[in-house]
Amino acid sequence: MYILFEGVDTCGKSTQIALLKEKYPEIVTTHEPGGTAFGKHAREILLQDSLRSKRAELLLFLADRAEHYEEIVKPNRDKLVVSDRGFISGIGYALANGDFDFNKLVSLNRFALHDDLPDRVILFLTDMETLKSRTSEKTLDGIEQRGLEYLLQVQEHMKESILRLDIPHLFIDATQSIKTIHEQIDAYLKH
Repeated sequence: MYILFEGVDTCGKSTQIALLKEKYPEIVTTHEPGGTAFGKHAREILLQDSLRSKRAELLLFLADRAEHYEEIVKPNRDKLVVSDRGFISGIGYALANGDFDFNKLVSLNRFALHDDLPDRVILFLTDMETLKSRTSEKTLDGIEQRGLEYLLQVQEHMKESILRLDIPHLFIDATQSIKTIHEQIDAYLKH
């Protein structure tokens, strides 16, 4: 089973993936961008926010996604693969960046993923207050420096994309305690 943990930075995805890995050491955990050797290079470029073209940014994310699928997801499809981000983030950020068509983005992502979309998506939903508090405690990367309103817009695009694509999903209130969130995720994965 291939599951995406989606959400904007500081929403708690990585914390929850680490807790799952502790409880179920046999799961395969990964992340986009950066889950492969190529992805590490792509991530450096993307987090610098140095590309002038949003199309170039999108294509770099897609190249990373295609490599990630080929190297990590496809060979482990018989196991539980949990990815910290994936194509839902890709669509969410692209739509927040402006002039992109949802259907074209879906088509490009289907191409990168060999039409093998995730089985489930868990989306962590945060609010302005929590986002302000958590981002104030870290150094912001180039994408986070686009602003909190931008990140909340990305989050809304992610939610809408999941609903439009009708992928089995769980929406998590990321403002809850770590323990409560972990219990919800664990219960969701067991059914």
